[in-house]
Amino acid sequence: MQVNLKRYGLYLFRWQLSTPILASVLYILSTIDKVIATVIANFIGGLIFFWVDKFIFTSQRLSVEWDVRDVVVCVDCGREARGYRIIRARGYDRTRDASPEFRCEDCSIKKTWELRRRGVSV
Repeated sequence: MQVNLKRYGLYLFRWQLSTPILASVLYILSTIDKVIATVIANFIGGLIFFWVDKFIFTSQRLSVEWDVRDVVVCVDCGREARGYRIIRARGYDRTRDASPEFRCEDCSIKKTWELRRRGVSV
């Protein structure tokens, strides 16, 4: 399982945002039964946060698409190794690249930092 830290961080932030909203609803409904108030608060939270969660877990704006091959010749150093290349990220699209350039792990890390300096969201 590949963990997307950007999505995970946004989800944790979203989780914290739900606390004051649900607490506010519970405060407003404090005069009714606590179980019923909790059900109503969770229902309201579901109505709001379904859309936020859907964006977090399905948005292409948050993902980077990689192509990984077991054995390639690195385009930068010429070493034969496991190869990596970024296919698509925000501000970067190599989906129609006729001759894709794969890099070993070390050179891929350097290339990723280079793309970040150029403003690509990787």
